[in-house]
Amino acid sequence: MKKQKIMLITILYLILFISMSCNKDDGNDNGPGEGFGGEWLIPDNEVFDGGPGKDGIPALSNPEFISPDDATYLNDHDLVLGFVRNGIARAYPHNILDWHEIVNDSYDDLHLAVIYCPLTGTGTGWDREINGNITTFGVSGLLYNSNIIPYDRATDSNWSQMLLKSVNGELKGTPAETYNIVETRWDTWKNMYPETRVLSTNTGYSRNYERYPYGDYKTSSLLIFPVSNLDDRLHSKERVLGVLSGDEAKAYSIEKFGSSNSLIHDSFNGKDLVIAGNKDSNFIVAFERADEEGVSRQFTAVQNSLPVIMKDDEGTMYDVFGQAVDGPGEGNQLKTVTQFIGYWFAWAAFYPEIELY
Repeated sequence: MKKQKIMLITILYLILFISMSCNKDDGNDNGPGEGFGGEWLIPDNEVFDGGPGKDGIPALSNPEFISPDDATYLNDHDLVLGFVRNGIARAYPHNILDWHEIVNDSYDDLHLAVIYCPLTGTGTGWDREINGNITTFGVSGLLYNSNIIPYDRATDSNWSQMLLKSVNGELKGTPAETYNIVETRWDTWKNMYPETRVLSTNTGYSRNYERYPYGDYKTSSLLIFPVSNLDDRLHSKERVLGVLSGDEAKAYSIEKFGSSNSLIHDSFNGKDLVIAGNKDSNFIVAFERADEEGVSRQFTAVQNSLPVIMKDDEGTMYDVFGQAVDGPGEGNQLKTVTQFIGYWFAWAAFYPEIELY
C-alpha cells in the first residue's frame, strides 16, 4: 500500500508539471536539463530533473499587487511570505508561489527575488543585484535534496536555495545576499500591516490559485524525490525555523510555542539569540541579543500589539523584523541572523549535523 501511494503521488506530480509545461504562456522553449553540465559544488549525481524543464514553472516578473479586501482568493489561515521595506509592506501568498516559485519584485532601493520551494517549504528573499548587475531569477527545473535550484538570467548560473549560493556556472561559489522574510498566516500579516499590498492572481498565467497542487504532500511523511539524509527526530513535514551560522544550523519548531507570543533565549555558535514565536498566529523569528555595544540584552514578550512582539530590559519595543519602534532605543535595528522556515526533512538533508532545540 505504501509503495502504491508513493507511485500515485509521483504520477500525479509528473502529470501536474507536464500540464504546466504544455500551458506556458511565455513562449520559452528551453528544454529540461539545459545547463545541467559543468562543474558543480554539490554532488551532480544528486541533482535531479524535476520534470517541467527550464522555465516550465514560470517565475513572475513585474508582479501586480492588490489590496487585502480584493484578495478574495485567500483564506485567513493561508500562509504568506511578508516583507517590509521603507514602510512598504507586501505579501506573497503560498497559493501563488506554489505555482510559480519565484517572484522578481522591486522596492524603491532594492531589487528582490522572493524564492519559494513547495517541496521543501522554504521561502527566502534574495537581492537581484549581483556584482553590480541587476538580474532576474528563473526556475531551472532541477532539484537538489528536493529543493529548488534557481538560475539567474544574467549568467545562466544555477543556485541552491537552501545553501544560499551559486553551485554551478559562471558565478559558482558566489553567496546570495539575503533579506529575512516573515512567513505567517494571512490574517496575522493583515493584523500586523493593515495597509499591506498582496500579490494579485492576475499573473498572466492560467492557474487555479485556490487549489493546492500537491495533494496531501504537506502532511504526508512521503517524499517525491530522494534526499541525502533522513532524520526522524521530527515529522518530516514539521515546519521549523532554521538558523544558519557559517555551515552550522539549528532548528526551532513552531510547535514549541503556545497561543500567545513567547520567547526563547538561546545561544548558538557563539551568538546569543532571542527567538520569538506564536503557534496560533503562526510566526517564528530570530535575532541576535547583543546590542551595538556588544551587550547581551534580555527580552520579554509583548502581547496584543502586533507587529510589536517584544521589548528589551531598557523598555525598547521591537517589531517582527527586529526594528525598534518605541522606547529609548527607537530607530535601532536588532542584528539579524540568516534564517528561514522549512520542512524538517529539508533542513536535516542539507545540514545533517543540525542542532534541534
